[in-house]
Formats: sequence, structure tokens, C-alpha cells
Amino acid sequence: MNSKLRTFQYTIINVAYFAAYSGVHAYAAVFLLDKGFTNTMIGVVIAMANILSVLLQPVAASFIDKYTGITNRKVSILCALGCMACCISLYFVTGIAMVFGIYVLLFTLQMVYQPLIQALSFEYNAMGDGINFGLARGLGSCGFAVTSAIIGTVLGSYGISSLQIINVIAFLVGILMMFAFTAPKNADIDVVSSKTSDGDVDEAHGSFISFVKYYPMFMLFVVGGTFLFYEHNALNDYLIQIITPLGGDESIMGNMVMVAAFLELPAMAGFVWLEKKFGVFKILAFSGIMFTVKTVLMLLASNLIMVYLSQACQIFAYALFIPGGAYLAEKVMNKADKTKGQAYINVCITLGGVFSALVCGRVLDVLGVHAMLVIATVIGVIGTLISIFAIGKIGKKVSNKN
Repeated sequence: MNSKLRTFQYTIINVAYFAAYSGVHAYAAVFLLDKGFTNTMIGVVIAMANILSVLLQPVAASFIDKYTGITNRKVSILCALGCMACCISLYFVTGIAMVFGIYVLLFTLQMVYQPLIQALSFEYNAMGDGINFGLARGLGSCGFAVTSAIIGTVLGSYGISSLQIINVIAFLVGILMMFAFTAPKNADIDVVSSKTSDGDVDEAHGSFISFVKYYPMFMLFVVGGTFLFYEHNALNDYLIQIITPLGGDESIMGNMVMVAAFLELPAMAGFVWLEKKFGVFKILAFSGIMFTVKTVLMLLASNLIMVYLSQACQIFAYALFIPGGAYLAEKVMNKADKTKGQAYINVCITLGGVFSALVCGRVLDVLGVHAMLVIATVIGVIGTLISIFAIGKIGKKVSNKN
């Protein structure tokens, strides 16, 4: 299939996913507060869903890697259908207990199939497609930013009930495109050999212990990534508390979030070129450094200009890590473990958010913004060092094989 057409199809899947992500995640507090939830209850919903998704992502990936009849595409469609059913239910359900259960399921299902969408592009590229993953993922971030702005306007005019209608439309678009996103008919089956690059039989490492033993440095990188995403979420989730003492408000915060989201596009769109020129290992090491540079700038910010400068670092931090992590998993995993590799990259992102949510709120209440940023910076430095060490070891191993 024409690579431009295939990239367009995959872009629609990403834009639809992140449009729905905006409605489900970014507006979770707005929706749940309207349903009578307290801030504490909202925190429990988000933490529970994140923990469940951390547990289920590797499980789903293991089934896909193990059984040929279960594919990334099929499981993604099932998860999206489940999400759409949850959104339809939330439009009609009013009881707090029911809303609690349905929202946890919705949040969890959407997180579970995010790494499967990533794995899908590499799977189809191995069969002969020329999908530009970075461009599609970057436009997905733009879809998130635009949808967030649209939802804010729509909710102001039509009320909170319209949120689930928008979510259903986004999921439906993604489902329809995934049904059309079939494997290439002329797929090169030799590409998906049952042998690894060093000639060993490619067996799936289904258990967590087996996976860690076989890929110790990759899992160390996942640990480092968890630290990095702690500091990333500390800045993103508590941005309003950070900028308010500097004269910022919700409107300025919205502008900052949109600027950061749109800045992701050029880095992600150009990732294929960057990877060919510098290699994924150098890019990820640089990305790890820039996560902490971003946090340090926020810590030192004495005015909103410095905050904007910190947000601009998104182009070198998050925007490089997301495609870089996906490329790393594809590069170092055996064929039977590729989907699990993508899942564990997503696990580090999710876990970072869980720990940040559990710690930062309490630190803010007890010690204030400055202390929260100091702790985030220290954790970020540790994450940067761990990530660079792990990447260096992985790079040497790959070089020795070649």
C-alpha cells in the first residue's frame, strides 16, 4: 500500500485516540466533579485506573505475542468498543457508585490499548508498509490540543453531558479506521521470522521475572523512565499551582499546555530523520537530560517567561522520548516480545503519573510549590542518570551483535 495513504490512515487512528484521551483524561475532574465526586474520590478513580492499566498492559501484550490469532489491531478494536460502551453508559448513569466503576473501566481500557496502537505501526512496517510513526504520533498530540480547546467551548455552551457525545464520536472514528486498517496483502512473511538476530529460537518471555532476566537493561531503562515521568507529571498536573504565584491563571495555563502540545509535532514528525542521523540511543539520552532541564527551569522561574521557556523544552524531552521509546522497544525486543516491549514503555509513563499523583499533592499541601519542584528535580536527575546508564549498556550490546 502507498506509504502516504497508510501514514494518513494511521494518523487518523492517533488523532482519534488522543481526541478521546482529551475527553476521558484531561476532563476527568470536570466530569466527575459534576457527578458529585470529591477531589479525593477523583484521585482514587485515577490512581486505581492507572494501577489496573499497569497490570493489564503487559498481560494483554503477552497474549498478543503468544497467540497468532490475537493481534494488536483486534485487541485495540475491542478496547475501543468497550470505551465507547462506557461513554454511552456514562451519558445516562447518575449514581456515584456506578459512575465510579464505569469510569475506572473506561480509563483503564483506554490506557491498555495505547501501546498496542504503537506496536501496530512497527508490525505493519515490518510487513512492508512505510508508516511514519513520528508524524502520526505528533499529529495525535495536535489532535489532543485542538480537541481540548473545542471541548472547553462546547461544555460552556451545552453543558457537561455533551462531553460523552464528543468521546463517543472520537472512539467511533478510531474504530472505523482500525477496521479499515488491515494488514498488507503482500506482507513479507520472511520479515517475521521465528529466529532472533543471533540465531536463537524466538520464544516469548511471558512472565515478568523471565522478561526482566532476558532484558535487564531495558527494564532498568523503564525504571529510569518512571522517574522521568514523575517529574514530567509533577509539572503538568500541578501547573496551575506553579504559575499562580507568578501571576498566571487558567487562561495562561491553557495557552502553555497548547504551546507544549503543538511543539511536540516537529520533533515527532522529524524523528525518522533524527533517528537515522543520530541513532535512537543518543536521542533518548538527550531526551532524559532535557526532562530535567525543563524541571530546573521551572524551579528557577521567577516570571511567566521562564515558565514558557520551560514548556518549550517539551520539544526535546517528551516529544523525543515517546517515539524514541517506541523505536527502542522495536529495536531491542525479539519478535515474540515486541508488543510487551511497547507495553512496558507505556508502563513507565503510567507509573510515573501514579507516583506523582500520590506524592506531589501531599507535598504541595504540606511544604508548598518550591519543595515539590525540588523533589521533582532530584528524582528527575536520578531518572536521567539511570536512563543514560541503561541506554549505554543496551547500545553496546546492540553494537557488539552487529
